Amino acid sequence: MPIYTDLINSLPETVPFVGPETDERARGRSFAARLGANENVFGPSPFAIQAMAQAANGVWRYGDPENFDIRHALADHLHIDYNTLVVGEGIDGLLGYLTRLLVEPGVKVVTSLGAYPTFNYHVAGFGGEIITVPFIDDHEDPVALIAKAAEVGARMVYIANPDNPMGTVHSADVIQRMIDTVPDGCLLVLDEAYLEFAPEGTAPPLDTDNPNVIRMRTFSKAYGMAGARIGYAIGAPELIKNFDKVRNHFGVNRIAQAGALAALKDQRYLHEVVSLVAQGRARIGQIAGDQGLETIASATNFVAIDCGQDAGFAKQVLTHLQDNGIFVRMPFATPQNRCIRVSAGSKSDLDLLELYLPLALEAADV
Repeated sequence: MPIYTDLINSLPETVPFVGPETDERARGRSFAARLGANENVFGPSPFAIQAMAQAANGVWRYGDPENFDIRHALADHLHIDYNTLVVGEGIDGLLGYLTRLLVEPGVKVVTSLGAYPTFNYHVAGFGGEIITVPFIDDHEDPVALIAKAAEVGARMVYIANPDNPMGTVHSADVIQRMIDTVPDGCLLVLDEAYLEFAPEGTAPPLDTDNPNVIRMRTFSKAYGMAGARIGYAIGAPELIKNFDKVRNHFGVNRIAQAGALAALKDQRYLHEVVSLVAQGRARIGQIAGDQGLETIASATNFVAIDCGQDAGFAKQVLTHLQDNGIFVRMPFATPQNRCIRVSAGSKSDLDLLELYLPLALEAADV
């Protein structure tokens, strides 16, 4: 038998998320509405689809290990230097590389209780100690996060803005104050996966001279390319250069590189998708309101619906929806787990939600 490390032997056999495909195999049938994974059901730009189809003919070749074209395109788009960008297999992959750079057994890392679990998964995988602070009014708490990081001597502190799983958002001023007060020796990991859906004034200006913050963005959400696995991080050149020591240099495939490049050029389509998502959020709010439920104001492509009772009740609502072919998820931690989380889907997806939500609420109330 292989001789596993003590750390690996201490970890549970788990993954951060159970995919809808796993549920479909257990159910023996597909979901009619896939509204649980925060995917962009409107898909990528037609130009991106065309570019990826053309790139498929050359997929016998490895992707460019430097991600040269997409990094230069991003640098031009964001008005920053090429050397302040690293491209990887989505934010999840980049979080793994970053954790490998900074975390070893005993290193402390601060995040919010119930925040994006993949970050915790990577930290645990390298032996880090995860220290959490609670949400406040369904928002992550920047002041408490920074205070806790200073108190425990954390090497990283993580926040998503807009937030997952609640969809709430802080203004640029709030986030800038957080950046300005990061303790010495600590790195702020600012996850901006949903930034394109957020209102103006959400993101502080990019400052790639600041070594205490790294900002992560993706083509998975607004650009509709979750299955392609391509994202990027923005940071000080010295930090970005260190990714080359640990990253999978051929991790981003040629098809994803071509698709991301074409998607970035089609900002008109991006704006159309953002508008469609806003309409979807409003429709979810209307569907929930018709049942006497409140929603959490969202700056993402999903909406948290407050089911009005405890986690047990919300779980029953979720189960009944899934039994009727509607895949949704719910937050993991109290009190956010009183909610279910629904992606801004197509009209037909949300028609199904409108049909089955009252039935699920009624069944859960029995």
